[in-house]
Amino acid sequence: MAAVFSFQGFGNVLAPIVSIIVLACFAQSVDRDVQNLDYVWRIIIGVGCIPGVSTLYWRLTMTDSERFIHVNDSDISASGDSTAADSESEKLLAQQNGGTPLPAPEEPPTEAAVLADIRPDEAQARRVKTFVQYFREWRHLKVLLGTSIAWFALDVAFYGINLNSSIVIGAIGFAGDMNVDQPSRYIIRNCLGNIIINILGSVPGYWISVFTIERLGRVRIQLMGFATLTVLYLILGFAYHQILDKSSAAFIFIFSLAQLFQNFGPNVTTFVIPGEVFPTRFRSTAHGISAAMGKLGAIAAQGGFFQLKDIGGKNAFIDRLLQIFALFMLIGFFVTFWIPETKGKTLEEICDESEEYY
Repeated sequence: MAAVFSFQGFGNVLAPIVSIIVLACFAQSVDRDVQNLDYVWRIIIGVGCIPGVSTLYWRLTMTDSERFIHVNDSDISASGDSTAADSESEKLLAQQNGGTPLPAPEEPPTEAAVLADIRPDEAQARRVKTFVQYFREWRHLKVLLGTSIAWFALDVAFYGINLNSSIVIGAIGFAGDMNVDQPSRYIIRNCLGNIIINILGSVPGYWISVFTIERLGRVRIQLMGFATLTVLYLILGFAYHQILDKSSAAFIFIFSLAQLFQNFGPNVTTFVIPGEVFPTRFRSTAHGISAAMGKLGAIAAQGGFFQLKDIGGKNAFIDRLLQIFALFMLIGFFVTFWIPETKGKTLEEICDESEEYY
């Protein structure tokens, strides 16, 4: 799961590469009339559809996991050993009964069988009832709250920190000058700056997580990431102008370090943990709730905090925003303690799948 998620790091690098290639093809037209950029953006978006469409067939034909099918189509409490023991008991009872085979005992109906015999609206109501019944217990609810709040807090800063990307691009000398440069050159230089930023911090962070997540554990990586980000955002927040004015290299280093620990940290684990920590029958719904909370965090960052950055002048409020992001990282750190570690555990050990809710 971590490896699948981490491929978005390559996507973040590939996107500006595609932009550079398309823009190079239209450079003369764009320099002649900047309105021709409209064609460039449409082609870039169209190219972005290709990976999704190319995997659509396999995604539509993908089957459910064996565990999910087992939970829904069979009695999960039955085991091979108990079946064998029951078979031996039946033989003994048959001998005592004069050799007459006993009628096969009726197996308890599975949840799928029960739901198949009732109307679809009743089946849906029962699923909702079991979901509520499970998560109304604090020991289960706190896990869902932990995954959801952590993802929300992470995305507030993850999308909000991109407010600084243009400043970092300028600091490394790739911002260009809109009043002097040709439009195509100006945009290409910014794309190159984005590639550099992602290679410096984001991509390495993703893959460090992939190679250490089974050794360090999900919760430990998330705690370490949130703690480190809290410190880094506090440094950037309270010494923002001093660092930027005195040393561009120091600012780039701290910013890249923050990008690294976003991905060698909660950006990966907030995706992985909800895919493991919930019972099979609730896992996709609970993961969806957690992810939706993350998107609310992204909306809060882009639609809310982005509007505040120019209070008092251009980019004058960014230092305060970084202090706010540090607070969200601290919140993410504390709610992570509500989440159990899943490293090296079976799904039964993680979420006690023997529990039934009807």
